[in-house]
Order: sequence, then structure tokens, then C-alpha cells
Amino acid sequence: MPITLFRLFQATFVVGALLSLVMLSQMASATTPACTAMFKAPAKQLHTGESVDLCALTAGKPVLVVNTASYCGYTRQFSGLESLHTTYAPRGLVVLGFPSDSFNQEDDDSAKTADVCYRNYGVTFVMLEPAPVKGSKAQPVFQQLAEKSRQPAWNFNKYVISADGESIQHFNSGTRPDSLDLKQAIEQSLVEPNS
Repeated sequence: MPITLFRLFQATFVVGALLSLVMLSQMASATTPACTAMFKAPAKQLHTGESVDLCALTAGKPVLVVNTASYCGYTRQFSGLESLHTTYAPRGLVVLGFPSDSFNQEDDDSAKTADVCYRNYGVTFVMLEPAPVKGSKAQPVFQQLAEKSRQPAWNFNKYVISADGESIQHFNSGTRPDSLDLKQAIEQSLVEPNS
């Protein structure tokens, strides 16, 4: 009889421990921000070739996506984009730059693209390897943006994407990074949904 009571105690303890683990796992997954579908695509960092986990980088955060080019009349917008990054990154905004030759204004050599971004403009936000941003061969983020919003018509289109990926606000090339409309969209994206 004492052995049976002991085994009953063991079984109760094991079941209780398993239930605790399941509850902890559910609590952890409930507090871990989800990655939006558009950022589940593979990407490589500009000129390093190292993989960038866009999901980990953007999960639960608002994102500013920009298609860039090194030899465009709008290239000087890099300075303003860097300013947005410096101002809003501490509040959770992720700025992602996607160089592209879709409009014939990007170098084939990613080292030269990196020079323009990092040396000429002091960019510290994440820049990715050059890739198409329109058509059937577009980088997966831009395929999703074309479906949910619109594909870029030129370089330096800006997309403010809410943390849950539900809201996408598009700004064309002529919208400067310091424009009031863009800054208001960023500010709105930083507001917590329940506040």
C-alpha cells in the first residue's frame, strides 16, 4: 500500500510539472511578438552577404521600408532616412533599405552601393543586398507590398508598416523623410494598439 501511494504522488507531481511547463510555454508565446508574413523572406545584408533575420529584427515593431538607389536625384534622402532612424529607433521603429536597380540607377557592384550608403551618407540602419522591387522577380517584401499596397513607381518609395502588419501607408519618392505626413504616420505606428 505505501508503494501505491508513493506512485500516485509521483504521477500527480509529474502531471503537475507538465501542466506548469505547458502554461509557461503558452505564456511565453503569448508575449513573444509575432513576425508579419512579409518579413519571413530570406535577406542578406548589403555587401557582407550575411543573412539578416527580418522576422527577428521586425517582430512586434513598426517598420519603415524604402527602396533605394545610389545614382538617383533622390539619393540625398539617405540623410533624412538616417535622421528618422536615429530619432525613432529608440522608440521601436525599424528602418530597412532595399537597394534596387529596377529603375536603372543602382550599381551592379554591391561594394559601390555600400560606399554610397555607409561612407557618403553615414547610414547605420539595415541595408540589404540589391534586388528587384517590382515585377515577378521582386524581392519578397516588395511582392507583398505590391499585393497589399502598391509597387514602387520609382526609387525612394516609403512604406510605413504597423507592428502587426495590418496597416501599410505608402509615400512616393517626392515625400521627403522630414515631411510632416511621413513623420505623423511613423508616430501613429509607434502608438500601442491598446493605448
